[in-house]
Amino acid sequence: MDIDVRNLHPLEIKVLRHVATGEMITSQRLIDELEYNVGQCNQAFSWLQAKGLVEESSRQARTLYELTPLGSEYLEKGTPVERIFNLLKDEGPHTLPELSSKLKLENSDVGSAFGLLSRWGSCKMGEEKRAEAVSATPPEEVAISKKLLALAAQSPIEQTELNSDEAAYLERNSKKRGAANSPFKVIEREDITYTITKEGISAKEALLKANITGEELGSLTSAMLISGSWKGKEFRPYNLNTPPGRLLPGRKNPYSSYLTWVKDKLTALGFEEFDGPLVESEFWNGDALFMPQFHSARDIHDVYYLKEPRHIREIEEPFLGQVAQTHEDGWITGSRGWQYPFDHEFTRRQVMRSQGTVLSAKQLTKAKIPGKYFGVVRCFRYDQVDATHGADFYQTEGIVLGEDVNLKTLLGLLKMFAEEVAGAEEVKYVPGYFPFTEPSIEVHIKHPILGWIELGGSGIFRPEVTKPLGIDVPVLAWGLGIDRMALMHLGLNDLRELFTPNIESVRMRRGN
Repeated sequence: MDIDVRNLHPLEIKVLRHVATGEMITSQRLIDELEYNVGQCNQAFSWLQAKGLVEESSRQARTLYELTPLGSEYLEKGTPVERIFNLLKDEGPHTLPELSSKLKLENSDVGSAFGLLSRWGSCKMGEEKRAEAVSATPPEEVAISKKLLALAAQSPIEQTELNSDEAAYLERNSKKRGAANSPFKVIEREDITYTITKEGISAKEALLKANITGEELGSLTSAMLISGSWKGKEFRPYNLNTPPGRLLPGRKNPYSSYLTWVKDKLTALGFEEFDGPLVESEFWNGDALFMPQFHSARDIHDVYYLKEPRHIREIEEPFLGQVAQTHEDGWITGSRGWQYPFDHEFTRRQVMRSQGTVLSAKQLTKAKIPGKYFGVVRCFRYDQVDATHGADFYQTEGIVLGEDVNLKTLLGLLKMFAEEVAGAEEVKYVPGYFPFTEPSIEVHIKHPILGWIELGGSGIFRPEVTKPLGIDVPVLAWGLGIDRMALMHLGLNDLRELFTPNIESVRMRRGN
């Protein structure tokens, strides 16, 4: 393939001139020797490989563990496990709320850490529900955590450098996505090595012969004219064959049109729409849904907390009192509750809502019986963005209340969503777990490219959710990822395409 080297990008030119025949080329080498950043390395390799000037010679997968802000805090103060054990050993028995107050830890962190210490036999719950240390030395995991936190503070830890105990610890205490509540973050990388091809060697020789260095100027600005800095400089040639820009008429965004279509369809089926603020309290985001404040189930949602104001002023009664008592002893729901002292300070903390079920719970306080309600709700979670995940996303959320609704009714609704709203041809239902529904069901659809993907969860609200909010009839509930339904409906393969700024890509998609 003949290449006009005058049209090569400066990033490509510098790589070709810098590398000798037979040498290995890696991103790290370009970063160290040419001061490229990672994005520039990826661009240069992509362009050169597409032109046949370099070729891939090897590829090696690596797994590394990086310290998160929470990990840095643990490095400075110690992990909750370490701090709780040391306090109990030095000062004697304490209640869990006392530990939370003294160590300035969330109730959920204290509960989880004490649970681990109890399991390892380092601590136990003594009389009057006071935790106490039963071992003179901290559990082995404390030493492992200290070592790994210190290593990760210096540089990411290579998985291949770990022994079996260290690998097991990191597997339990790291996440790929949503690592805000984990001390370590998993990073998966591929080290790719390239070599210059025969065509690349010819291109390099042509660059040297033409004295093209990659330092040539690509444009002439008014500032350069004023300062005279352009004098004596070489300029890159202009490509007169580049097509001019086009003026494009406006049109509706396909995804926006799809959301409107979904709303119209549900309204036509007799559903009433609900909505609410983006900022909610922990009460509505979890407590009202019978998600215990201390339980690991709370970690399902990695929420964004508000810095200011940190708490709302008050929560409406009688709902606060009834929900709190349900958590503590079951109230009149027939349940034993979660058997812990409800934290009235924690429940007022403000978060960006992490699930649309928040609005379903709030709707219960004013719902008609029988009734059908829905919302198209924007939610937020600390998540790594990829083809099927986003840091903010939409859910279609809804409830159906009535004396006669049951699991069969729910399955019919899920089938309607999967086939008529998402346009799926293959659907399956999988048993699930959610703290607020029993039974719980996940619905999956088969995408032609991505394979089976989860649309979301559903189930029948537990009495611990409905009774404290004033409802005594069965309530069906669902929360489905409408972004993922749109992928199927609009023929896309990546959630990020729903929000792309590429006007050509947007114009190719048709909404309803």
